Amino acid sequence: MKPPIVIEELDLLDRTNQALDAAPEAKVPSEAPIIEELRRLREQLVANPESKDAMSLNEQWHRQNALLNQLRENRAAPKIDPRSPYFGHLRLEEDGKVRDLCLGRATCIQRGVRIVDWRNAPVSRLFYRYAQGEEYEEEIAGRVRIGEVVARRTVTIREAVLERVEAPEGVFAFDPAGEWEELAASSASLAGGEGSALRAYAPGEESGARMGVDRTGVRQRIDKRLPEITSLIDPEQFSLITRPAEGFLAIRGAAGSGKTTVALHRIAYLAYDDPQIDSSRTLFVVFSTGLANYVSHVLPSLGVGNVGIQTWPAWAHEQRRRHFPQLPTEVRHDAPAAVQRLKLHPALGLALSEQVSRVEGGSTPDQAIDDWASVLTQRDLLDKVFAQVSGGQVSAGELDAFVDWNRRQLDDLFAWLAGDRDVQTGLEQEDDALLLRAHQLRVGPLGGRNPLRYRHVVIDEVQDFAPVEVQVLLECLDRNRSLTLAGDTQQHLAEGAGFTSWSSFLQELGVPGTELETLRVSYRSSREIMAFAAALLGPLLEEDGPVTTTRTGPPVELFHFTESGACAAFLADALRKLAEEEPLASVAILTPSPESSEVYAEALADSDVPRLRRIVDQEFTFTPGVEVTEIEQVKGLEFDYVIVVDASAEEFPASAVARRRLHVAATRAIHQLWVTAVGPVSPLVQAAVEARPVRSAADAQPAT
Repeated sequence: MKPPIVIEELDLLDRTNQALDAAPEAKVPSEAPIIEELRRLREQLVANPESKDAMSLNEQWHRQNALLNQLRENRAAPKIDPRSPYFGHLRLEEDGKVRDLCLGRATCIQRGVRIVDWRNAPVSRLFYRYAQGEEYEEEIAGRVRIGEVVARRTVTIREAVLERVEAPEGVFAFDPAGEWEELAASSASLAGGEGSALRAYAPGEESGARMGVDRTGVRQRIDKRLPEITSLIDPEQFSLITRPAEGFLAIRGAAGSGKTTVALHRIAYLAYDDPQIDSSRTLFVVFSTGLANYVSHVLPSLGVGNVGIQTWPAWAHEQRRRHFPQLPTEVRHDAPAAVQRLKLHPALGLALSEQVSRVEGGSTPDQAIDDWASVLTQRDLLDKVFAQVSGGQVSAGELDAFVDWNRRQLDDLFAWLAGDRDVQTGLEQEDDALLLRAHQLRVGPLGGRNPLRYRHVVIDEVQDFAPVEVQVLLECLDRNRSLTLAGDTQQHLAEGAGFTSWSSFLQELGVPGTELETLRVSYRSSREIMAFAAALLGPLLEEDGPVTTTRTGPPVELFHFTESGACAAFLADALRKLAEEEPLASVAILTPSPESSEVYAEALADSDVPRLRRIVDQEFTFTPGVEVTEIEQVKGLEFDYVIVVDASAEEFPASAVARRRLHVAATRAIHQLWVTAVGPVSPLVQAAVEARPVRSAADAQPAT
């Protein structure tokens, strides 16, 4: 016998299907008459711009143009998908009247069926803000609505067949045998991770290792930056921190192994014996604004407050502006990806060296500009250096396109330099490193008569730097050549940066004998999270033995949904509950794109999720709450809970880039990791699920 709730939902779906089948296909008027009228009006306006009818014609033109835009918007508007018409069902009682309302990805109000688009229908707020049995009072469409949510259910409909109903009364699923069964209530919840950012305990000593609580169980501060952990450094980390200042230290390690911790404490250690270290003569360089902000709050807590902390783009742009004031300061962002990639290729650094050695010229910035421009456009030189360095991996066609683009941009640049200010020109971010390197080779050290010399330089997340960028910084070191490099090739997201492997990278820097130190213990994430993250990497996993983790935690969970609105409703319920039970928890909702971030941020805001923040440009606060942002923005950061949304096959296909993006996202989680997908799951996630014990839950089919 079918449960009463299932009978009600089957009846609602049947009525919906009948209404959709009976509805006539909407006919969209043709654009042709409007376009023809616009053409006629334009011809009249052009022919007689000063006539007495010009104002009337102009008004007609704008009216017809508005009609055309409206027509095109209606044509592009989402339509009800009869295979999966809705995902949410509300039964509302107002003024003694009861009515059903469904939420889907489009609106359809006809023949007794009410389906609204969850993204823009004001009434959808009732689904996201109120639980079954709660009374509501909301202003909707200009009037106050007062009533009660009699029923609130989430349903899964595929191919016009009801497969699952989830309600406070129970969870019911249609099994392969054709029968309905009641399942155990979903146990999916975020719990137990409040303030759990791990400190550096050695394996076996991890009991109680939490950022929010000290060893005695006392609650700590609510900010999510690194606490005082000097007493918790493990022996391997301590040996790296206390290395002599002179020379290069290259540290690699898995996510959460303490690379940044070692680099920060190494500065504090060196400053104890050499006070000049705690000054602007020490530089900590990263690519991410968020990580730079994070470091700027950690170093002072270690007693080091005067170190320069910069992102590479900001530092390089400022130095280029100082050394080449004659060049425009505007930054272009329209270069093709292939051009950006080749500008950062190791071959370009070699080309600059050859250009300076073979071409006589004065030791002036103008000559350095000429060297830079020549390298970007001399095809014979490029053929030579790319043959030496790339081994044929860069095609003749790619070099042709590269040279053609650069010639066109340089024509505009030199016209601007000659005084033509009508030319729109600027430099690309990649040009800063090339120009600074050209200055070092042709003119001499940066800084001129007062050379820019750093006592110590730290480059964190070095896998995202190009060799020429690091070479510029190397040439700014003083005679001690004190440098710390920290990175993880498995988190290499900047595909155009030119970093391929540690060995080749160090070779290209001219320091092939530098010993590479490896941290093998991951203190951040639980064993379950690290196992899942390793499975995501697949063939990209470095073969240096398994990463050691210090504790276990909740299983990684995968959730399937038919529509992002259903996912948002599920997450809103979980996040509101978490905010009540763990007010100091930090949560990151990581998306594949800004568009996806906007969808989820807006939906969760409409659902009254507390302390919700949309992070657009790495403006992280490191305080409790829920932050919605893209994967690329969280490099080097960590959160108590991480939810990776839209992990679909479309967003994360079987590619190296997708593997690394998912790996970075997963390893931001300290305590608990959830993954959600709307539609087909990414094959990388599916393979990781099959390789590791991952629990599947929520409104869809099992993940395994």
